[in-house]
Amino acid sequence: MPSARALTRSQFLHLGVALPLFATLPILAPAQSPGVKRMNTRPIPSTREALPVVGCGTWIGFDVAPGSAEFQRLPGVIDALFAAGGSVLDSSPMYGRSESVTGDLLAASNQRARAFLATKVWTSGRDAGIAQMEQSFQRLRTERIDLMQVHNLLDWRFHLKTLRGWKDKGRVRYLGITHYTASAYPDVEAVLRAEPLDFLQINYSLDAPEAAQRLLPLAAERGAAVIVNMPFGGGGLLRRLRGKPLPAWATEIGCTSWAQVLIKFVLSHPAVTCTIPGTSQPEHMADNAAAGAGSFPDADFWRRNAASLP
Repeated sequence: MPSARALTRSQFLHLGVALPLFATLPILAPAQSPGVKRMNTRPIPSTREALPVVGCGTWIGFDVAPGSAEFQRLPGVIDALFAAGGSVLDSSPMYGRSESVTGDLLAASNQRARAFLATKVWTSGRDAGIAQMEQSFQRLRTERIDLMQVHNLLDWRFHLKTLRGWKDKGRVRYLGITHYTASAYPDVEAVLRAEPLDFLQINYSLDAPEAAQRLLPLAAERGAAVIVNMPFGGGGLLRRLRGKPLPAWATEIGCTSWAQVLIKFVLSHPAVTCTIPGTSQPEHMADNAAAGAGSFPDADFWRRNAASLP
């Protein structure tokens, strides 16, 4: 992961290569009523189901003890997501209590039907994978998981075979793979070329745009929806930018915070279906979700302005 400083010449050259690639992809029109800042949706290619473009990741933020002050804030996070028109909640059995907390919150508020639940399997062996995924159903308090993903490609052959059977039975609606490091991109590309997948989850951000060179166009070609993790580059970039004045061009794209600028960049790539910035703060969730409304800049805009970040 590049360090969270101004874009280096090398990173900007990567960006310059990536932008023409996504400029050739079809632009997706916003799905909202005039005058209403409702979150856009984009279609999941394998079904054309509309998916809201900003969701919420639960790593760290949802790994809290029930009854704690941190836990008490989380109903507000989910309410802010749903109020903005969002639905995607992404978790994992590796995120400590996050799956259980997500399941408890949705059950307590009777809002399971509003959520698009995504989680992961990350273990070796067929039987271990089945046991871990069964545990996820219990923790999330659901009989059907919307998206089950093989995390970091670990034993993906075993797990995808299991998941295809579960998909046929209606236990999972979609299946996919995930990763978050550029060093794994060749392996991710190989699986994406070899297997029919509904989703690819991958890292992509203004300071780590390498996925746009090959993986994002390939996902579009292969008909896989893309969920972007780490839209803030792991958080370092956002922490560096906070407190610094927004550039004048931020208002041109309807952004009132640095988080919105970084999310707008990610969503400007037409191959991206959704992004899942993590948060445990209701106000941050509302701010993130606002970036999913309105229009998204084109490649020329980012080419002109990306290198001017402080």
